[in-house]
Amino acid sequence: MRTAEQILKDKEREILSVSPDTTITEALQLMIKNQIGAMLIKDKDEIVGIWTERDLMRNAVMPNFDAKTAKIGDYMTTGLLSAPHDNTCYNLLDKFLGMRLRHLLIEKEGKYVGLLSIGDVIKACLQAKDEELRKLNQFVSWEYYENWRWKK
Repeated sequence: MRTAEQILKDKEREILSVSPDTTITEALQLMIKNQIGAMLIKDKDEIVGIWTERDLMRNAVMPNFDAKTAKIGDYMTTGLLSAPHDNTCYNLLDKFLGMRLRHLLIEKEGKYVGLLSIGDVIKACLQAKDEELRKLNQFVSWEYYENWRWKK
């Protein structure tokens, strides 16, 4: 069963982050360039928050919100949730669904080593099921029954 760490390796993507002083527009440009839906906010060497596409939706309707001048640190979500690097894709899926999350930090030895989206985890779970079904089909193939005969 694939773990969070293995899923991260398959993504081959480093942790992208901005400082709390970055404007929302600057963060959005980086998100668009990298085709990601969430941006981590790092203060010095510590991840202190996350800001997502959904946050943009909520922020955009706030009075006096201006993405060109608004600092991401003022709008980020804090109190980050994480999962251990050795959680399986099914454990991760339970966390995403149970906590109604779209992004989850992955932690190893007290450090954040990556960020997974629910899409990353659904893909890994589907790949695991596909592999399991292929193995079962090989085990119980028609050829197996064709070669099975009663001995006289």
